[in-house]
Amino acid sequence: MGSSIYGVSPSQIFLFLLFSSVSVATAALRLIQPGKSLVSSASGQINSNSVLVALLDSHYTELAELVEKALLLQTLEEAVGKHNITIFAPRNEALERQLDPEFKRFLLEPRNLKSLQTLLMFHVIPERVGSHQWPDPKIGLVKHSTLCDDQIHLSSKSTGGKTVDSAELIQPDEVIRPDGVIHGIHQLLIPRSVIEDFNRRRNLQSITAVLPEGAPEVDPRTHRLKKPAPVTVGAPPVLPIYDAMAPGPSLAPAPAPGPGGPRHHFDGESQVKDFIQTLLHYGGYNEMADILVNLTSLATEMGRLVSEGYVITVLAPNDEAMAKLTTDQLSEPGAPEQIIHYHIIPEYQTEESMYNAVRRFGKVNYDTLRLPHKVVAQEADGSVKFGHGDGSAYLFDPDIYTDGRISVQGIDGILFPEEETEIVKKPAAVKVASKPRRGKLLEIGCWMLGTLRFRSCQ
Repeated sequence: MGSSIYGVSPSQIFLFLLFSSVSVATAALRLIQPGKSLVSSASGQINSNSVLVALLDSHYTELAELVEKALLLQTLEEAVGKHNITIFAPRNEALERQLDPEFKRFLLEPRNLKSLQTLLMFHVIPERVGSHQWPDPKIGLVKHSTLCDDQIHLSSKSTGGKTVDSAELIQPDEVIRPDGVIHGIHQLLIPRSVIEDFNRRRNLQSITAVLPEGAPEVDPRTHRLKKPAPVTVGAPPVLPIYDAMAPGPSLAPAPAPGPGGPRHHFDGESQVKDFIQTLLHYGGYNEMADILVNLTSLATEMGRLVSEGYVITVLAPNDEAMAKLTTDQLSEPGAPEQIIHYHIIPEYQTEESMYNAVRRFGKVNYDTLRLPHKVVAQEADGSVKFGHGDGSAYLFDPDIYTDGRISVQGIDGILFPEEETEIVKKPAAVKVASKPRRGKLLEIGCWMLGTLRFRSCQ
C-alpha cells in the first residue's frame, strides 16, 4: 500500500481531480448565454474591457461628464451586468455650443437631477444594435425601448444615411466591446418628458420666446395700417414701463407675442402667481406676499406689465424687516404702493449680474417704479448692499425666483428714498437800463420839426 491509497494510485486521483475541474468549468460556460459577458469581477468593479470604461475614456468627454454628474454609473453597471447595451453618444459640440444655455443650466441644477438622468438613459438601449442591424428604408421606423422606459425610432434613408429619432448617425460602431457598442450621433436626443419638465419649470409652453411687437399703427391720411418698423433682437417694448403702469388705461403696446397664454402671449398673471407661491413655499416672505395680493393690487399690475413684454426685478424684504413698518407708514393713501414700487427695478437682474456690476463700477443706481427715485447698490462684505446709511439692506436670499422675466431677490430691510431737499432759488435781480433824458432844447427842436411835417426825431 506504499504507492496507493486504499487501492487507488496517486496518478488516478490526479486525473480524477483534473476531469472534475474541467467539467465544472464547462458547466459554468454553458450557463453564460451567448452575447453576454462577465463584466463585474468578484470585487464589484467594472471589467477594463467594458463599454462603460470605453465611454469614460473616449473623446465624448461632455457626455461622460454628464453621466458622472447624474450619478448613473451604478445604474449602467447593473444594466451591463444583465445584458448588452447600445449607447448613442452625441458629439461634444452638440453639448457645448449647440445646446440652449438656459436648458443646460436647467439640467445641471440639483433639483432637476431626475430630468438629467432621464435624458441620459434615453440614449441607452438595453440590447446590442450594430450598424448592420439598422432597418431597411422600405421597412420605415423601428421602435426600441430605452433604459428610461421611453422609445426611440431607428430608420434608414434611401441615400444610405441612418438616423436615431431626429439625430443623424455620424460614427457607426465607433466603439465595440463584448458587452455593448457605442454609436456617434450628430445631436442630443431629448425625450418629451424632459421638455415638459423644462417648460413647467419656466411656466411656459415652449423653449424659445417670440420677440415682443408693438401695437399696429394707423396712417391718418390713408386710414391703413402702417408697416411695423423692424424690431432688433432683444429690443424692449416700444414705450417705457412707466407709461404702462396703473392707474389709468393701458398706454403700453399690445401684449407681446410669447409662448404663454391661450392667445400665445406672455402669461404674466400665471408667472406672478408662480413667484408669489414660491415666496410662500420658500418661507419668511409671507408679509410681502400678503401686501402684493391682499393689501394692494400690485400683483395684478405686475402681471399686466409682464404680459405686455416688460421684465422686472423685485427686491423682497423678509418678514423680519416688514415687521418694522409702523401703522402710520402704511395707513396713508397710496403708501404701500409707493413702498413696493421703490423695491421694483424695471430690469431683469440676478444676484450674479448685480454683484458683478457693483464689483466693477463700485456704486450702481438702479431705476425703480417710483419715479424719479433710484436705489443705489454697492458691494459690502462680499454681498450687495442697497440704500444709504441706516436705511440700507443686504441681499439676503439671492435668486428666490428667476424665470427670465421676473427675478425675486430677498433682502433684510425696507428701502426708502432719500429725502429730497428743495432748493429755493431767489429770482435774479433784473437790471433796468434808465432811459436817457432828453434836454429841453432838443425837445423844442423836435416839436418844431413835427409841426413842419418833417419826420419826428422820436
